[in-house]
Amino acid sequence: MKLMQFQIDDIIKTALAEDINYIDVTTDYLVDEDSVSTAKYVAKDDGILCGIDIALRVFRLLDDNVKTQILIHDGEKVKKGDIIARITCSTRALLKGERTALNLVQHMSGIATATNKCVELVKGTKASIADTRKTLPGLRALQKYAVTVGGGKNHRYNLSDCAMLKDTHLDAYGSMTGAVKALREKMGHTVKIEVEVSDLEQLGEALDLGVEIIMLDNMSCEDMEKAVEITAGRAKLEASGNVTEKTIAAIAQTGVDIISLGALTHSVKAFDISMKIDK
Repeated sequence: MKLMQFQIDDIIKTALAEDINYIDVTTDYLVDEDSVSTAKYVAKDDGILCGIDIALRVFRLLDDNVKTQILIHDGEKVKKGDIIARITCSTRALLKGERTALNLVQHMSGIATATNKCVELVKGTKASIADTRKTLPGLRALQKYAVTVGGGKNHRYNLSDCAMLKDTHLDAYGSMTGAVKALREKMGHTVKIEVEVSDLEQLGEALDLGVEIIMLDNMSCEDMEKAVEITAGRAKLEASGNVTEKTIAAIAQTGVDIISLGALTHSVKAFDISMKIDK
């Protein structure tokens, strides 16, 4: 996944406007306008780095004369104590942008690190790790990018990407067969259909309808193994629901194609990074 610069800048500008409003009372009254400083970003944990270019972009939007040096890049492993990057610019810009920049790089690195851990846990199986739409409002582009940096894959980006019939859609419409047929009459030929099923009977119905992707929702590993055998490659099988680091390896061993985790984006732990200004 490649981020567009206008997406990045829009997110940064929104965050800066939220944080600074019209003045930084402490910095603007305390620090001389002509003061210039150098700072470094230091890792305080081990993991996968993501978002360093975005973090440094914060300061470029605050100071046209910023100079940066990136020592560790997105997707690379970082260890506690590593210097990730150095930056020289207006001291005011450093202080005003510090929190916004750290919020972004810490959150994105947390997602990349968590994703990479899951990818390592399923290594040797056919299963790929995917995100969901359980993202923070306004940050989806950055979060989904971070998943790919960690070695995962993106599920649909938004509701326009794929027709996905969850239990709520089926309850609202009345039947799986009727809903799939209604969709095929209206949607374009490039759109795939995914159906959520909770048991093997529903799986059979979805297979008879020829849908491209079937989500196995909260199924036991035993039932998922049976689902893989019954499906025999006729559709992609996605395991979802209550996936954790403790259960993910066993789920992957069932032979499913995809394992999706909302936790990668909606509740991931931030990766600890600090910014230190040279004295």
